[in-house]
Amino acid sequence: MKLFIVSDEESAYIWDHFDPERFKDIDLIISCGDLKAAYLSFLVSMLPVPLFYVHGNHDATYKTHPPEGCECIDGRLVRYRGLRILGLGGSHRYSPGDHQYTERQMRWRIAKLRPGLWRGKGVDIVVAHAPAYQLGDGEDPCHRGFQCFVDLMDRHRPRLFLHGHQHLNYGRHPRVRQYRDTRIVNAFGHSIVTL
Repeated sequence: MKLFIVSDEESAYIWDHFDPERFKDIDLIISCGDLKAAYLSFLVSMLPVPLFYVHGNHDATYKTHPPEGCECIDGRLVRYRGLRILGLGGSHRYSPGDHQYTERQMRWRIAKLRPGLWRGKGVDIVVAHAPAYQLGDGEDPCHRGFQCFVDLMDRHRPRLFLHGHQHLNYGRHPRVRQYRDTRIVNAFGHSIVTL
């Protein structure tokens, strides 16, 4: 299965010069947050596949103008073609605003999903906005990752953990890293991931 993942920065190349041949084998689009709703609506209108998204810490306008034709999986466990996909948007709380959580609040969000994780016998893909703690995060309060994401990977061993928030042009982090059984991919900009 091929996933087209996007986050944090719209690609002018894709938006202005869309070439459907480059994406003909894509099975699912996943957004890890902080993108214009119009960009997500454009992607889902150009590719005949579903688009799942979680909120980034800058997605306050989605309340009144959500991406059209896309499905929000933030705080949900969904199934697609046999894959169990868990959505956990938002970042660490660093200022007043939507989609920002303390470590305790994010841990509680995960706890509320435990019955579904138990019934579904785990999770294959975790879609987050923020990274996991010390696995591609930053040191400042805004970009610090969540320890509960590390605990989630330790417990459920998903095949993929997708996140954004930590821009690759900050210069310190690789796009892909391995943590135990989980491949962690930073979705900044756009990338294609084969599962």
